[in-house]
Amino acid sequence: MNIGGFLKQSFVDFPSNICAVIFTNGCNFDCWYCHNRGLIPFSNKPKYDFEEIFEFLKSRRGFLDGVVISGGEPTLQKDLEEVIDRIKSLNLKVKLDTNGSSPKILENLLPKLDYVAMDIKNSLENYGKITPNPNIENIKKSVEILKASKVDYEFRTTYSPDITFEDFEKIGQLIEGAKAFYLQTYNPQKPDLPRTPVENYEKVANILKKYVNFVKIR
Repeated sequence: MNIGGFLKQSFVDFPSNICAVIFTNGCNFDCWYCHNRGLIPFSNKPKYDFEEIFEFLKSRRGFLDGVVISGGEPTLQKDLEEVIDRIKSLNLKVKLDTNGSSPKILENLLPKLDYVAMDIKNSLENYGKITPNPNIENIKKSVEILKASKVDYEFRTTYSPDITFEDFEKIGQLIEGAKAFYLQTYNPQKPDLPRTPVENYEKVANILKKYVNFVKIR
């Protein structure tokens, strides 16, 4: 696995669990506001060896509850399933962060996963405002796969200034009946970039509450 980052301990990345976080190199999206831009190139050399991480995880059994595999986009890693199996062999839970671009891979991995967080970048018709040339059909398939699954999951959207109230209405319709939705704070990487008005977050949360029982701002 091409690993570009590793966080030994987190209390916020895996709901109700203490976890470590593995960040993979390589992403097929290029979201303009991405705060992990250094992980986008596939050509990056690994900064961490999984065997060393695995030994660390073994030493932390009894303290860590699980491991988050994030990115980049983890479903692009050819040995992702093998890595999940290795982690599960330590009796640790596994959470996957994904952009939903690989529905077949996601569906195959679900029996091994304990939690999935899928990003919804914008309404389907306006995805291109966030990332170039997304495969919208794959996004739709991944949403339906998660909604039909028995695995714990969440959908989440970073509230960039590109997303309108109308877009959020359509996002709500897309994920209607989902278990959980998180509205994530947008933090511009440069001071001259536009900001999302603070007062809009509660308005958006109320829009999503029409479609999803659990909605939270994070």
